[in-house]
Amino acid sequence: MKRVYTVAQVNTYIKNMFAQDFFMNRLYVKGEVSNCKYHTSGHLYFSLKDESGTLSCVMFAGNRKGLSFSMKEGQRVIVLGSVNVYERTGSYQLYAREIVLDGEGRLYEEYLRLKRELEEMGMFAQEYKQPIPYYVHKVGIVTAPTGAAVQDIRNIASRRNPFVQLILYPAQVQGEGAADSIVRGIRALDKLGVDVLIVGRGGGSIEDLWAFNEEKVARAIFECRTPVISAVGHETDITIADYVADLRAPTPSAAAELAVADFRELMQRLEAYRQKLDGSFAWRLEQYRGKLKELRGRLHLASPRQQLFEKRMRLAELQNKMEGAMRECFQDRRNKLDLYIERLHGLSPLLKLQQGYSYTEGQDGQAVTSIRQAEEGEILRIHVTDGVYKAVVQERQPIERG
Repeated sequence: MKRVYTVAQVNTYIKNMFAQDFFMNRLYVKGEVSNCKYHTSGHLYFSLKDESGTLSCVMFAGNRKGLSFSMKEGQRVIVLGSVNVYERTGSYQLYAREIVLDGEGRLYEEYLRLKRELEEMGMFAQEYKQPIPYYVHKVGIVTAPTGAAVQDIRNIASRRNPFVQLILYPAQVQGEGAADSIVRGIRALDKLGVDVLIVGRGGGSIEDLWAFNEEKVARAIFECRTPVISAVGHETDITIADYVADLRAPTPSAAAELAVADFRELMQRLEAYRQKLDGSFAWRLEQYRGKLKELRGRLHLASPRQQLFEKRMRLAELQNKMEGAMRECFQDRRNKLDLYIERLHGLSPLLKLQQGYSYTEGQDGQAVTSIRQAEEGEILRIHVTDGVYKAVVQERQPIERG
């Protein structure tokens, strides 16, 4: 029996055939859109048909950023993608990477070719991008003088900061000679010394925007010493100029907002800074005042005059304490003296003499307290309160005590 293959093996073999075919990996297919469906996952499913057949197509969500329009039934489009087999169903389909409306295919191929060349040359590299200054005085504008783009830029710039000077180079932005006109405008304003350049125009088809896809315009932007903001078309329109510019704005209005700082916001920020500075200054001043008051007090306490005053006060305090202690001591001694006087007064011989008593002393000057101390005929001295008697002992009479 001949060799038998599984369905999976056959599908895998066919898938590998498609994968190895260079033609099938990159081809442009044009046709009419049919059965178009946007899935909730972000994938886009549709079919391409012509008078002879139908081809199933899918564009995954990751590739839809390059789709600049909304797909609708009946549109004639050109799809760039690869043909491969979906193994689960065994059907082949076109995996779309880029889609453009029919009629724009040739220009789009030229656009992709130039984009690849300039990208390989490094003209899109981030390290070559110049920063956009936050505060600008002069803004150069390269665009048509009568289009809506310049009016949008003027209105928004004047509203955000009426003091910014806008310098317009009236360029041709569409048709033959437009690219040269844009290049002249970029170089003229670059020499004039503006702070930032806005290069752009309003939206349109790929043919209308083609001047901004030309290599000469890209090189003029890349070589410009002034930071360049590209503002070409609507948000979905992306040109070569957008990739080369230092900053891409989705619309001319957005470019004006990116180039010109909001004066009112700046004033509010300055007012907030002023209030913060005033508060910080007041707090710091209060701290210094407190410190100064403390140092002044310390200096006052350390001054010779204050020291002398304090010493005098201390001396007066000690003097008062000493005088008080002396008075207290004197009063105590006086009280003791009075007590001693009273005691002495009680023991005073004069007091006894005043009470009728007398004091007798012998010839030897000793007090006579016994009859045995004096003999008869001996002279005695008898002391009374107001004088002395001299008496002669005539007789001694002893007293018998029971």
